[in-house]
Amino acid sequence: MIIKLLVGRFLSSLFLVIGALAILLPFIWMLSLAFKPQNEIFTDTIQLLPTRIEWGNFVKAITETDVPLYLMNGAIVVIGILVFQLLFAVPCAYALVQRNFKARTFIFGMVLAALLVPFHVTAIPIFLGFAQIGILNTYWALILPFVPTAFGIFLFRQFLAQVPADLFEAARVDGLSETAIVWRIAFPLAMPAATAFAIFSITAHWNDLFWPLIATTDPNLATPPRGILFFRDEESGDDVGPLMAAATLITAPLVIAFLFAQRKFTQGLASGGLKG
Repeated sequence: MIIKLLVGRFLSSLFLVIGALAILLPFIWMLSLAFKPQNEIFTDTIQLLPTRIEWGNFVKAITETDVPLYLMNGAIVVIGILVFQLLFAVPCAYALVQRNFKARTFIFGMVLAALLVPFHVTAIPIFLGFAQIGILNTYWALILPFVPTAFGIFLFRQFLAQVPADLFEAARVDGLSETAIVWRIAFPLAMPAATAFAIFSITAHWNDLFWPLIATTDPNLATPPRGILFFRDEESGDDVGPLMAAATLITAPLVIAFLFAQRKFTQGLASGGLKG
């Protein structure tokens, strides 16, 4: 019995390691190319570690391209999207949990239905509407389509549903308005869910290429994935090292953010409300 248990654990660990390597291999190869000198990139043998570290790839990516601008644009867009999403999703989720009205079940059903609709279905109508009001090629064109978030409403609704209703009733007895209850009680309690949602939102929109490719043509508004296309057109071919260095710089903020927030991230997905 013990041997079977050990074998099962070994096989589980082996499959996890193989799966992790399969996922991480492209990133490992990206890092390898980013630190390699030019003469070691195109060879007839596979060599993961460079004989010497070529920091010039990163210097060139930063100083001779617009990578810093792409990073700044990405930060503006993802932070703007996240702020507006929280401003709308948290009160909506609170209303679906704590307020009794006739259409509550129907509205929650529509939220669930919206989870099944991919953004690509609505992209063309949104594009035509933005063209009519003249906000294409602006930060607003990159932010506004993602402000309504069915996933955010669903996540916060499920989290707040586990908070005892007596807590909110006590706040009302103390004279707090519904708005004050949302932002002074409900939102702090839902901080683990907010952290998990922030990771999902920032990752999705930092890596998004589809909508920026449609909504903007101005290189000065390029987000990181869109900026890589400009960089590739200008620098690819024989200059792969700086291109991979730029990709590393664009990927690094997401990795760092997740490492700092991983505990809250897992807590927000695995638990909810108050624990008695």
